Amino acid sequence: MLITSKDNNRIKEIRKLLNKKYSLEKGLFVIEGENLVEEALKNNLLVELYVLDGYGCNYGFSYDNVTLDVMKSISDLKSTPRILGVSKISNNSIVGDRIVILDGVQDPGNAGTIIRNCVAFNVDTIIFSRDSVSPYNEKVLRSTGGMIFNTNIIISDLNNIIDVIKSKNIPVIGTSLHTDNNLEDLDKLDKYAVVFGNEGNGVSQSILNKCDKLVKIDMKSSCESLNVGVSSGIVLYHLYKRN
Repeated sequence: MLITSKDNNRIKEIRKLLNKKYSLEKGLFVIEGENLVEEALKNNLLVELYVLDGYGCNYGFSYDNVTLDVMKSISDLKSTPRILGVSKISNNSIVGDRIVILDGVQDPGNAGTIIRNCVAFNVDTIIFSRDSVSPYNEKVLRSTGGMIFNTNIIISDLNNIIDVIKSKNIPVIGTSLHTDNNLEDLDKLDKYAVVFGNEGNGVSQSILNKCDKLVKIDMKSSCESLNVGVSSGIVLYHLYKRN
């Protein structure tokens, strides 16, 4: 089928899914480009598929062709993709006992880097605070390189979910520049929840107060801090190698 109208009901629904709140309500999000579509397909999360008229695909998944104008109307990219899909949001509960918590992380590139780090270093669940960037933001999705489909992600109120985590006897480790505890001094942990904070302000004081321990990365004094994406890689690699 060729869809030629931007007023087609299915096309209008996809445009609505570009809104963070609506996307979460529906449990669906838009993915653009071959890499993300292939990863969604591998993980049995692909729901709908749209291909630019004049192109085909051989994924073995039914699709509709759309005109260039229609594809532009549903894409968030500057360069119009040839392929676009709708994917299910995979889960909304904690899985496993190696957890990363993001407190107010705003930059899509940082969020995407952290997701990739979590997959690389065997984190089971990533929890985004409600004031963090959406993990289903197009810029986040592209910066994950498809890794978003290889981990479990939750968006939640942090105060409540940290209480749930602590009830499971999982220690909560906060990252902070204002502590004397270095990462290298952290005991070996078979399970953990580690909190990374906002790019400008770090982890909020209310969340730090709920942590069992605070740690910092030991570095040269002339460097005040590291990018949160870089910091997450260092901390998670350390925890991964200690397990």
